Amino acid sequence: MNAKKFLTALAFASVVLISGCAKDDFVEINGVCPVVVTTIPTNLATGVPLNQIISATFNDKMNPSTITSSSFFIKQGATLINGVVSYVDTTATFTPSANLSPNTVYTGTVTTMAKNLKGLYMQEDYVWTFTTIPQLLLFSNPIEGGNTSGAGTFVNGATVTAIATPNSGYTFFSWSENGIIIPGAEANYSFIMNGNRSLIANFSAVIPQFTVGLTVNPFNGGTTNGAGAYNSGASVTVSAFPSIGFTFTNWKEDANIVSSNMDYTFTINGDRNLEANFTAVIPQFIVGLTANPLNGGTTNGAGTFNSGASVTVSATPASGFTFTNWKEGANIVSSNMNYTFTLDGNRDLVANFTAIASGFTLNVTAVHGSVTKNPNQLTYNNGDDVILTASPDAGYEFSSWSGDASGTSNPLTITMNADKNVTANFTLIPVVSCTPAVDLGLANGYAILAESGISTTGVTSITGNMGISPQAATFITGFGLILPANGTSSTSSLVTGSVFAADYAEPTPTLLTTTVDNMHTAFTTANGLASTVTEFMAGNLNGQTLVPGVYKWSNGISVTNGITLDGGADDCASWVFQIAGDLTIADGAIITLQNGAHAKNIFWVVAGSGAMLGTTVQFEGNILSKTLISLNTGAKVNGRLLAQTAVTLDASTVVKPQ
Repeated sequence: MNAKKFLTALAFASVVLISGCAKDDFVEINGVCPVVVTTIPTNLATGVPLNQIISATFNDKMNPSTITSSSFFIKQGATLINGVVSYVDTTATFTPSANLSPNTVYTGTVTTMAKNLKGLYMQEDYVWTFTTIPQLLLFSNPIEGGNTSGAGTFVNGATVTAIATPNSGYTFFSWSENGIIIPGAEANYSFIMNGNRSLIANFSAVIPQFTVGLTVNPFNGGTTNGAGAYNSGASVTVSAFPSIGFTFTNWKEDANIVSSNMDYTFTINGDRNLEANFTAVIPQFIVGLTANPLNGGTTNGAGTFNSGASVTVSATPASGFTFTNWKEGANIVSSNMNYTFTLDGNRDLVANFTAIASGFTLNVTAVHGSVTKNPNQLTYNNGDDVILTASPDAGYEFSSWSGDASGTSNPLTITMNADKNVTANFTLIPVVSCTPAVDLGLANGYAILAESGISTTGVTSITGNMGISPQAATFITGFGLILPANGTSSTSSLVTGSVFAADYAEPTPTLLTTTVDNMHTAFTTANGLASTVTEFMAGNLNGQTLVPGVYKWSNGISVTNGITLDGGADDCASWVFQIAGDLTIADGAIITLQNGAHAKNIFWVVAGSGAMLGTTVQFEGNILSKTLISLNTGAKVNGRLLAQTAVTLDASTVVKPQ
């Protein structure tokens, strides 16, 4: 009985010895439980590399079949990390399938499913944590704008520098993070690492600029405007302004002519060096020839010639006529059919012929006006045509023909087939008293008034007085001025009126000083009137009909084909156009007046670089210009040209309104 109890106790002790284990972490002996003694990374480690291979080392050799992804795994929060588990000697290794996330806490776990070669299991799970190193990410915006450097992983507290390098054609302007610009961050941006950062280097494209350089040839030929630096692709306009005594020729670049217009517009895509070429004006004079009577013969030799040229004019009598003489004004200058002279001014010559046989007479009567006969002869041959032109006195208007003519055509052609008596009838114009919108003072008495010069080429016609001050009469060119003995005013065959200059005899200089002052006052007053319409059609008035008012523009205005000014049946209707820029009237444009609109009540106030009227323009109104007034070939103006610099004309017509 005692022996049996002893054997039972021995067997029980053996089972306990085989199935149990001591929790001894120091000595590897039979019966000691397996435990993790070290890990890589260690518990609570920080700054762990993102490519870290994770391991756990045991105090005993383990059964490799129990070291699996079920007994050894890594988590980020509740998420298992993919990886491969391996075991060598006493170390289990976890190799992540991808780099770890930066600045992230991970948890490693070895569970009680792991056992050693003796069959002893771990008695409790081993759990530890570690934190990966923070990461700096750098990007470029736009991608082609530049490059960045300095990205990588850095421990918290480290000083890190991000560098942005712009590519050609771009410039760095900021760093941003999470859509927010980092204030004061320069291209080399240094900061203390404190967690993950994702920075964007922002670049902007550099718009290239090009330079426009302008020169003048010859140096005193004129001035230019428009030089400077411009963005690539910009529309650039350069302008040339001839000096007195010069005309603009062309724009050249190197040896190439690029434009013959004073205003040259181009799109810039590279540096430009342009030369404005001017040509000195050789004074020219006009020889005008007429036959008296018109059917008495023909003349030859009229035209425009350089000053000092030797000119020969000739007269050929028609059948039934003989040549009588050449006259200029009331003076006989030659009795030879061929008359040669040296030209030193404009000449207006009349070749007089005498009818060999008598014919019919034409008697014309006019009261409150006059009538001119063309040709003006004592007698006419049967079948001759005579043109009658009626001109009313001031305050009257032509109404009809009576006697041996009828109708209202003016001029009127009469065919001579008998002696005839014709009467031109005129009626009184009702007087309408209007207060002018702008008081011109003494300047009201001038068709053209300028301060620095008045010039003409071609056959120009001026009806009304001309004046220049403070410059002298020598600054009036192309008019062939004739100064009589009294020296207060001169005459010209191109001017129906008187010509005044600051160097003529008193009282002309004193009166001109007052007149120019009145012109300045009128300009200032007109420009200061309260506007009723602003920026109408942005300055492009083509095809518009404008009612009376004060119109104001902050830039220039242009008329391409024409405009209409409608007075609304009011003879006192007025227009004031306040123009901060240029006034440009294109070739062939026509300004039409209707319903009581009158040129005397229209004021164009130009504060820009000038008023430019193109070829064959028909213009209405008074121009008050801060600078130049320029009329191209064939332009006609019913109004006044009042310029604070110069007036230039080319075969133009100016008629001062009544």
